[in-house]
Amino acid sequence: MAGAADGVSGPELARAVLDAAMARRQAAARTRRGGSAGGGAGGGERRLRGYSGPGPDPRDPQPLGAVLDRLVKARGWQQPAAEATVFGAWERVVGPEVAQHSRPVKLEDGELTVEARSTAWATQLRLLAGSLLRQIAREVGHNVVRKLHIHGPAAPSWSKGPRRVRGRGPRDTYG
Repeated sequence: MAGAADGVSGPELARAVLDAAMARRQAAARTRRGGSAGGGAGGGERRLRGYSGPGPDPRDPQPLGAVLDRLVKARGWQQPAAEATVFGAWERVVGPEVAQHSRPVKLEDGELTVEARSTAWATQLRLLAGSLLRQIAREVGHNVVRKLHIHGPAAPSWSKGPRRVRGRGPRDTYG
């Protein structure tokens, strides 16, 4: 109540109380450190003090995307993250129609293997290979995918399973 008698109120009173508490804390810290004013082993000099105020501050909460971007850059994970985007966001990378009829299989040394749903779509994707490479480069970065290998669906294997026939196999069923 003595502050109100001095004509200080509101934010000025709160700031005065905060400054007095910080002065008591610094005095107590100096006596614990043996009276030295410098930043010894306590690490007091490295810590930011006071309130952050209205502007940006490194102590402010950060968006998760920004934190992940800094982590990826610091660890050197840009290339693996871009490669994972090709698989994880295939529909966004190549478009919904192409993604509906194809899927990425593997990516090694900048060469992406794509499996089409049918042989007709495999032929169509081979014709679109140049534009697909440009779309992929635009979405995930240049030199992530340098070459496309496009093939049709895998043929059924007759060497194993319930339809396995000893000898010449199922040749007489395709006549």
